[in-house]
Amino acid sequence: MDATLIAVAATWGALTGMLLPRAAYRLSVEPDEPWRDACPSGHPISGVAGGWFGSARCASCAVAVTPAATPGVATTSVRYRPSVAVPLVTAVACAALAAATGARPELVVWVLLAPVAVLLTLVDRRVHRLPDQLTLPLAAAAAVLLGLAGLLPGAGGSWTTALLGGLVLGSGYLTLFLIHPAGMGFGDVKLALSLGTALGWYGWPVLLAGAFAGFLLGSLYGLGLIALRLAGRKTAIPFGPFMIAGTLAGLLLGAS
Repeated sequence: MDATLIAVAATWGALTGMLLPRAAYRLSVEPDEPWRDACPSGHPISGVAGGWFGSARCASCAVAVTPAATPGVATTSVRYRPSVAVPLVTAVACAALAAATGARPELVVWVLLAPVAVLLTLVDRRVHRLPDQLTLPLAAAAAVLLGLAGLLPGAGGSWTTALLGGLVLGSGYLTLFLIHPAGMGFGDVKLALSLGTALGWYGWPVLLAGAFAGFLLGSLYGLGLIALRLAGRKTAIPFGPFMIAGTLAGLLLGAS
């Protein structure tokens, strides 16, 4: 049963991961720019749900585009093309969650939210942005879905602690943002609501472990860039991917 569960979760992750590059391309814009509605050569993006779902491939071309540089912010080429790495990462994350969680109700919540977390990672890595259109629904979905999971037999966590965890981690990040706005984006604060809710499901030690893991990974990455002379102390780095990675580590710990 466990092997079947893991295989189903991995398949779900791979299938949903195949759809993420298109959404990531469209969302990877600066805050004052509209979502992309055309490929780099100007061909309109169309399809299901206004063109948000589908393969990241233009029928007429396949060209790379580099977004406009922002002073003090490093950007990465945003390509409109299919990716092997994205569905692989999403599949591995879902499979790992299935292996750790087993046939408990919250597993459905984890695999439903995992693709959104990967999408946020892609966008933040490219343009240092965590769109409200993703972070706020993610926080609401985490709270509602875990509430439903808590009503089912065999649930492995506490919905009350999950809600409190979201508030605590969100408040912690808000405090950091108010103390040092240049070092913490407000998108990170809103992302912390959903991540804190997920981590809080398994209790306070898991919440602390997941939050600490995120800061540790982000710090190591920043120090590595400085050591390699690829960045300075004041260089902005996207922190959302490390928050999400730390949360994944915490969930695997808590579920196990």
